[in-house]
Amino acid sequence: MGTEGNTAGERPPDGYVQFHASGERAKGEYECAECGYGVTVVSVLPRCPMCGGEGWEQTAWSPFRRAAERALL
Repeated sequence: MGTEGNTAGERPPDGYVQFHASGERAKGEYECAECGYGVTVVSVLPRCPMCGGEGWEQTAWSPFRRAAERALL
């Protein structure tokens, strides 16, 4: 099941979060469900290079997200 065509980061109002497995076709920004490591993919989700986890959560995309995170440090 690919995520092409889905709007990145949109979540239903009930708070449900969809997780994706390593090997799934995907495009966008994702965070490892185990350790929070972030990746940007355009083809297939990898195993997490930091912890070896196989579950991923698509993150909400924003052109200012990284700048806002840095400002909090």
